[in-house]
Amino acid sequence: MAAITMQNIVKKYGDGFPAVNDVSIDVADGEFMILVGPSGCGKSTLLRMIVGLEDITSGDMVIGERKVNDLAPRDRNLAMVFQNYALYPHLTVYENIAFPLRLAGASQAEVDQKVREASKTLELDEHLERKPGNLSGGQRQRVAMGRAIVRDADAFLFDEPLSNLDAKLRGQMRTEIARLQKRLGITTVYVTHDQTEAMTLGDRVAVLKRGILQQLATPRELYENPLNLFVAGFIGSPPMNFLPAKVSGNTVELPFGNVTIPADKASAAQGKDLLIAGIRPEHFEDASVLDASAKTSGSTFRATVDVVEWLGNEAYAYVPYEAHTDVEAQLNQLEKELEGESLRTQLVVSLDGASRIKEGDEAEIWVNSAKIHLFDPESGENLTADRSAAGTIPPDMDAAAPAEAEGEADAGDATDLTK
Repeated sequence: MAAITMQNIVKKYGDGFPAVNDVSIDVADGEFMILVGPSGCGKSTLLRMIVGLEDITSGDMVIGERKVNDLAPRDRNLAMVFQNYALYPHLTVYENIAFPLRLAGASQAEVDQKVREASKTLELDEHLERKPGNLSGGQRQRVAMGRAIVRDADAFLFDEPLSNLDAKLRGQMRTEIARLQKRLGITTVYVTHDQTEAMTLGDRVAVLKRGILQQLATPRELYENPLNLFVAGFIGSPPMNFLPAKVSGNTVELPFGNVTIPADKASAAQGKDLLIAGIRPEHFEDASVLDASAKTSGSTFRATVDVVEWLGNEAYAYVPYEAHTDVEAQLNQLEKELEGESLRTQLVVSLDGASRIKEGDEAEIWVNSAKIHLFDPESGENLTADRSAAGTIPPDMDAAAPAEAEGEADAGDATDLTK
């Protein structure tokens, strides 16, 4: 096992565009690190530079005690699991798992021992003599993971390994990967565009946008203390609500009414004429299901509910509104960056399953005012973020190139790292 240190990593393609722009990340020995972001953010390119499938334009890549910038992939002792599994269709499961061992010249006894240990761990014993074409997607992914396990590598690298699986199987494989990583204690870097995978798997999560690191922190820190609009909108499902807001004293004026916020949050927003208030759906509630003492910890307002989705243990209410024209441009841009997630047309409110709010009701809604974030509509900065608890903060977080990232390497490339 080994730590991985990325120091000011830059990747520029032929047109000079920085697909990865001055990214520095330290992955501790045994840590499960997630690289997450929308398509084109540079996450797969960064992973491929770790393993040696992409050249580094500038910066240093250090694995363990070695600088590996100029080392071939086979000399870095890393195991990679690809999106498309990259299995040899003419070989049995046994021989697919054994392939890197045979290439390294291991004895038959060692090959058999390691293959059977891996197959037992991954519950593949009954499939060892089958070909990949006769396996399900989840079984093929486990075979790819088995081939990585037997190598005794310094680190595992996963490039969107679950994106070809259906939703139910993705959930099962997430659990298997998490258990396996904890059992082996091996350094792992995992690339995904799915924020649910990022939140459930990672010890820490690095959020990327247009090749620039936006925030590096634990899943809880990202969720509770996002540094900017992008991180706030990307992390969380349903996404955070963004509303035009004005602050006067300790009062925030929202489209549905006024909300009193803590003094420290109000003071951080002074001097700004117009802001964007960010409130997660679960920080609302049907005021009628709360007791009197709970109501005092927040504020209430009345709003007409357009649609209600009842899920049994909870419900989602949707309240339409229009964004102020002065913040609409920023929210339009954020929608594009978040790959089309609608942020402007409706407020999403999470309700207790006991709520009796129906479509068309003018309901009294409670909001936890202590959980409101206030963002600068120009820079996107979270003015109310707790910098001391926000994890690693990039030195120049807003210095992103305005153009869209392009040329990110194909996440499904099946290059053999042992060659």
